[in-house]
Amino acid sequence: MLKRRLAPWLYSTPLFIIIVAVILFPIAYTLYISFTNMNVYHWFEFETIGLENYKKALLMLDSGFLPAVLRTILWTAVNIVLQVIIAFFLALGLNSPGLKARTFYKTMLMFPWAMPAYVSILLWRMGMFNTEFGFLNKLLEMLGFSGINYLSNSTNAFISCVVVNLWQALPFMLIMMDSALQSIDKSYYESALLDGAGFWKRHLNLTLPAIRPIMAAPILMTTFLTFKQFDIVYLLTMQRGGVTGANINTVLTYVYDKAFITNNYGYSSAASILVFVLIIILSSLSRSTLKQEGV
Repeated sequence: MLKRRLAPWLYSTPLFIIIVAVILFPIAYTLYISFTNMNVYHWFEFETIGLENYKKALLMLDSGFLPAVLRTILWTAVNIVLQVIIAFFLALGLNSPGLKARTFYKTMLMFPWAMPAYVSILLWRMGMFNTEFGFLNKLLEMLGFSGINYLSNSTNAFISCVVVNLWQALPFMLIMMDSALQSIDKSYYESALLDGAGFWKRHLNLTLPAIRPIMAAPILMTTFLTFKQFDIVYLLTMQRGGVTGANINTVLTYVYDKAFITNNYGYSSAASILVFVLIIILSSLSRSTLKQEGV
């Protein structure tokens, strides 16, 4: 009997070891480092300083952490709203009766999603946003306008990063939206037309309520991916040898900067733990939202 009870635990031991080594230990060590002054000046002789790193992150506005959090929330909200709205109307267009070459259009719209992210971002940076040789400024010059510094100004850089993120992430949202629209029985629209419902009435009162439970999970998943976005902001504005001067740090680029640029590992660990806690809170809220939607 004892062997039978211990057998499942023995069989699971390798998995437990991997979980501890890969997940639990890094989190625990990061938590430990967050209470120390470990940095480039105290690499081996760091000391425990209690909650000082957390106080600096949460109570000092000039630390940059709170502005990075607010900027990340704005970044996430703007991207998700634009993705949902644009994907909705594109999906409506793709599902229009009588539309020819629908498969071709869908394939072309999926192309940005199939490209490696690194290639896409650098293509936009060098091919589109370059102040001297970029396509956008060349086009403006042909039309008689002066060129724009897309990445050197914080506002312009933020908008440029949003455009690149839409280029990469919109295809996934479009696939989900297209699938959701195809799940609606077309007879509902025929009945609505017979009742005299116009375009906006049909979609506000019929389409949106029908697709909301289906789209809840993809939208929440995309929200988390957007919140954790790192490569677009980093490669466009912060990459070594190509720093543009724009300050649009999100929480992840902020933590990266403090850890690997300024080598302040104690403070960056505290910021990482705060981000970890924030993501757990958002995960709990998203679970309750999915339950309400019946997903």
